[in-house]
This record gives sequence, structure tokens and C-alpha cells, in this order.
Amino acid sequence: MQAIIYAVLAVLAFVTFYPFWNSLVISFNTGSDTALGGVTFWARDFTLENYKIVFKEDDIFHAYIITILRTVFGTALSMFFTALFAYGLSKKGIVFKKFYMILCIVTMYFSGGLIPYFILIYDMHLYNTFTFLLINGMINVYNMIIFRTFFAELPDGLEESARIDGCSNFGVFFKIVIPISGPVLATLSLFTAVGLWNDWFTPAVFISDQSLIPLQTLLVQIINAGATASLMTNLNTYAQSMVQNTVTVKALQMATMMIATLPILMIYPFLQKYFVKGALVGSLKE
Repeated sequence: MQAIIYAVLAVLAFVTFYPFWNSLVISFNTGSDTALGGVTFWARDFTLENYKIVFKEDDIFHAYIITILRTVFGTALSMFFTALFAYGLSKKGIVFKKFYMILCIVTMYFSGGLIPYFILIYDMHLYNTFTFLLINGMINVYNMIIFRTFFAELPDGLEESARIDGCSNFGVFFKIVIPISGPVLATLSLFTAVGLWNDWFTPAVFISDQSLIPLQTLLVQIINAGATASLMTNLNTYAQSMVQNTVTVKALQMATMMIATLPILMIYPFLQKYFVKGALVGSLKE
């Protein structure tokens, strides 16, 4: 039975990992050779030309910077305000505490719809701005509930001793609560960062300025062949003559996809030790 379980897990792992590996192999293979077929596990005609072209394109480099800035600052803002909100709701004696929680939970299942939200963002002069990319979804109710559960389980003695020493509410939050919230902060920060990094739909709807388009939205355009022609025509004459027989649309798509995917994947190993402890916060009670 154990052998069957391992066999099934091995097959599932292969089915999950192979598409990514094949895309990576194609990105390092010449496009003309890939078009012949048969490129599966190894690059048959290795080249770095696909990546050279991608990094030479100013639009892709600029979109990469936008994605990095949005992920870093968006995650920081989301963690700060969500944790602060959750800390307030975790305190006993808050007036209308249950009412606030009901309002928050309702927003997890119901929304006003895309069109009313678009009108609201437009009327607030946030349409087509980088500010919108940062504050959109700044308070995540699901993360707030996890934070709130974690904060509610902290010993009361920690805060009481800090207040005896003269700490205010903000002092307790920043000096006591946040430093001991490493596992839950690391876990939720990673989930939030991955969500922001991979989000292409929101900028596609609320951002029309090409200089503010994140990499994932640009990648969707490239995959849909909407931006590939522009990308190829923007290359200089030397680059075109050098790679005209080796680079294809598919090769550029795979190279761009790897550039957009690998950075966020590299973060996982460094935060893996926090996953189990952070994800199970509040699941066990004495």
C-alpha cells in the first residue's frame, strides 16, 4: 500500500512539475529548433538569445520594476494595516465588536460588483495610478481573521507587563506583539506577495497607461500575441539580424514567463520553516 501511495505521489509530482520544466527548457532552446518539435527534458540547441532580447526590451524591464515595487510596498502596507486592524478587533470590550466582524465577513462573500467598483475608483481619481496598485486589497479579511486569532491567543501578561512599564497601545503593538508574530507574519506576507506578484487582471482593468503595467499583465499580452509584434519591431537592427533565424514568438513567451515566475519561487525555501506553524495558527486550542 505504501508503495502505491509513493507511486501516485510521484506521478502527481511529475505531472505538476513537467510543464514548468518544459517551459524552462524551451526558453533556453533556439526557437527555430523548438519549432521542429521533440524538445522535452533538455535543451537540444542551447542559447541565451531569448533572454537577451527580453532584457533588451525597455517595456519588459520597466514592467518588472513596477511588479517588484508593487509587491514589496503592497505587501508591507497590507501586513501593517491588516495586522493593526486585527489587533484592535482581538481586544476584549470593543464596542460593536461582533457587528464589525459581521461586516468584514460579509465582504468575503459579497461585493458591489466590478462596474460599481470601477466607477468608485474613477471618481476617487485613483484610476490609472500606481497608488491604486498599492492600496487595492490593502485590508484582507481572511488574513485579518488569522491575525486576530493569533493575537487573541497571546498571554494577557505580556501586554499587562508592558503597560506597567508605560507602553501605549501602539507601543505594545510594535514592541511586544509584532516581534513575537514572526511565523504568522512570514506566512501571510508570502501569500500576499504571491497574490500581488501574480495578479494581472486588476491592472488590466484599472490601468491603461502602459508605463504602469506590471510584468504579469504584459506577459498576458505577449502570450496572447498582442505585444509580441511590438516587442520584435522595437529590437535594433543588429539584434534582428543576429537572431532572425533562432528566435520565435513561443521562445520569447517562455523566456518572459520564466523571468516572471522564478523570483517568487526562490522566496519559498527561505520561508518554508514558517509555513506549518503560521498556517496552523488558531487551529488548536487548549
